[in-house]
Amino acid sequence: MIGTNQPLADRMRPKDLDEYVGQDHLVGEKAILRQSIDSGNLPSFLLWGPPGVGKTTLARIIANRLDRPFYQLSAVSSGVKDVRDTLEKAKNQQFFNKPAPILFIDEIHRFNKAQQDSLLSSVEQGLVTLIGATTENPSFEVIAPLLSRCQVYILKPLDKDALLKILENALQKDYYIRQIKVEIREYEAILRYSGGDARKLLNILELVLASSGEEPTKTMVITNDIVLARVQEKMALYDKSGEQHYDIISAFIKSMRGSDPNAAVYWLARMVEGGEDPKFIARRMVILAAEDIGMANPNALLLATACFDAVNLIGWPESRIILSETAIYLATSPKSNSSYLAIEEAQGLVRETGDLPVPLAIRNAPTSLMKELGYHKGYKYAHDFEGNFVQEEFLPEEIRQKIVYDPQDNQREKEIRAKLHACWKGKYDY
Repeated sequence: MIGTNQPLADRMRPKDLDEYVGQDHLVGEKAILRQSIDSGNLPSFLLWGPPGVGKTTLARIIANRLDRPFYQLSAVSSGVKDVRDTLEKAKNQQFFNKPAPILFIDEIHRFNKAQQDSLLSSVEQGLVTLIGATTENPSFEVIAPLLSRCQVYILKPLDKDALLKILENALQKDYYIRQIKVEIREYEAILRYSGGDARKLLNILELVLASSGEEPTKTMVITNDIVLARVQEKMALYDKSGEQHYDIISAFIKSMRGSDPNAAVYWLARMVEGGEDPKFIARRMVILAAEDIGMANPNALLLATACFDAVNLIGWPESRIILSETAIYLATSPKSNSSYLAIEEAQGLVRETGDLPVPLAIRNAPTSLMKELGYHKGYKYAHDFEGNFVQEEFLPEEIRQKIVYDPQDNQREKEIRAKLHACWKGKYDY
């Protein structure tokens, strides 16, 4: 129905900052990255954020705005030779006092250590200004020497207002859509399925319009039911670049949390077949082991951590077996989120009460003056008492009756609850 092979998301890609939607904390008036762009004093930096929030677009806009040569590599398809050839081209672009070319590397987290090492010298010498885009935490995926030479800017998922503005722009400004009469009566489904991803939003709009079958003279009405019907037809595929990346990992996590090993392994297989990064899967299982199993089975965290290490050691495709074993173990483990709830409660207590003083008896006393002031005075060493336990007050006086850890109803935490109750003689009467 739409007479072009160029995707709508590409046709609607902003060309300058005035058209760019979202990320006001970075590129809004007087924002930190906007100031660097306006001054022309641009550092090398990494853009960290989910798919479809404007990382690649922002890099291109910056290059155009500063009128600098722009080189783009994809970490998925580029090797060390590609990096070196591009750096050599960039080096040849430098003459007189002309600003450094911009080298944009998409999915930089997929570069291995050797590929990242090949960038170091050029970034350090200022031969290029590196802009890297990543959906993964740079602290885990980017080598420390390169990370130390780059600023890190975090991009946020687009909110409802930003998504609605992008939709409105497409309806009003895209040449091909303007040839169709389109009325969006309900927005909830298209916004929900987009997940804060502008590319996904426009892909859904294009999918709905392309499959409408309406004649150009008729008005194409878009409702929640129409969007749901069209999108569900496309749900069988897994797109590791972002289309279902977060939906599938969410299903995987929720299946393990819900103690369903069959569903967990199915969603794991979807990710394996889709080419998902095994380290990403393993890292999420480490988080789940602490957050959702926790004190009910502390060995789960040990196994999940061992899984992460083994995946790095063994590589693909054998790692799929290690991931499967761990997923089954986590799914069939007893569950408790008491550790998660405890730290949430404790942080809330800290924010509410501020910096309460440490009780004198348990303060550190490395100097004579501190000892004279009563630091460490009266401290009772637990191992000097029967059962290696002594009733000592370890909390600030103002919050001594507060309880942040509440053992849950599983075998191990029942034992913990009984022990706390017996030792503390009424203090831990949950």
